[in-house]
Formats: sequence, structure tokens, C-alpha cells
Amino acid sequence: MSRVGKNPVSIPDNVKVQKDGLLLTVEGPKGMMTYAIHPNINVEIGTSEITVTRPDETRKNRALHGTVRSNIQNIVTGVVEGYEKKLELHGVGYRAEWKGAFLLLNLGYSHTIAFVPPEGITITVEGTNVISVSGIDKQLVGQVAAKIRSFRKPEPYKLKGVRYQGEYIRQKAGKTAAK
Repeated sequence: MSRVGKNPVSIPDNVKVQKDGLLLTVEGPKGMMTYAIHPNINVEIGTSEITVTRPDETRKNRALHGTVRSNIQNIVTGVVEGYEKKLELHGVGYRAEWKGAFLLLNLGYSHTIAFVPPEGITITVEGTNVISVSGIDKQLVGQVAAKIRSFRKPEPYKLKGVRYQGEYIRQKAGKTAAK
């Protein structure tokens, strides 16, 4: 039995959950999300919890059991609390600015990078070097944060670049002078 899959997902009081065939709709104070349930997995909605079961012990169904349960838990958490990732800019002249519908990034290139966030994602700039990416979809928040980080990944010599808040980059030693 899956250790993750056997745990029920608790439903808070302010969340409505509906199942229509293989489509699960979760609505909460922050918004609404839908999830397509895999046909091999059974999802039962109770009064205060959602239980996920599998029909047999095949390898595929064992793999899907915990995954489907985790995805449902992430959706419930997203519509209640939301998700947020913070990015820090490190480097001389590196800065971020929100202008209109664009995130403008100066990251040491000869041009400014303009990034338009997808629908459902909110980006705020705190100061000039902290970017906050938030939304109700955990996967989309992580994907957008990774995309912004990919514009200038942190390099290990001078530690310049865009990194997640709290991320540790191991610094490498530079070249030594030949004698």
C-alpha cells in the first residue's frame, strides 16, 4: 500500500469539491481548479475528506496512487492558501522592475529582458532585487520561477545571477597565478 496514497485529503470548510466523471473540480477562497483523474484510480469524496484508492497492485497503478493523491492535496492547498516562490537577483546592476504587464529584468546583458507572466500568476517586485511569484497552481508557480531563473542562472565563481531565496550556491575557487 502506498504510504502517501493511503492518507485521506482533508477538505476545509470553505472548500467545495465536485466530481463529474473523471473531472474533479475544487473551489476555494483563492479560486477554482480542475483536475483530470486517471481512469485507473478511484476517488471518493466524503463529507470532510477525499480518499484515493487503486483497483489492483500493478506497477502502473501503484505509481499513480500516490501521485494522484498528492496532486489533489496540492490543488486543495492551492485554492485555500496559494503558493509563492521568491527569487533574488545577485550582481552589480542586476535589477527587476514591474512595468504595465511586463517584468523587466536587467541581468547584465546588452538588452533588457521583458517577461509576461501566464494567466493565474501574480508577480511582485520587492525593492529592486527580490521577485515574488505567486498563484494557486503549484506546478505553474514553480515553472514560472524556473523560467525567470533560467534567464541568468547563478554561476559558481562570483555567485552572480538569479537564485531562489535561501538557495545555497557552493563557490568555486578561481584560477591561481602561475609562478
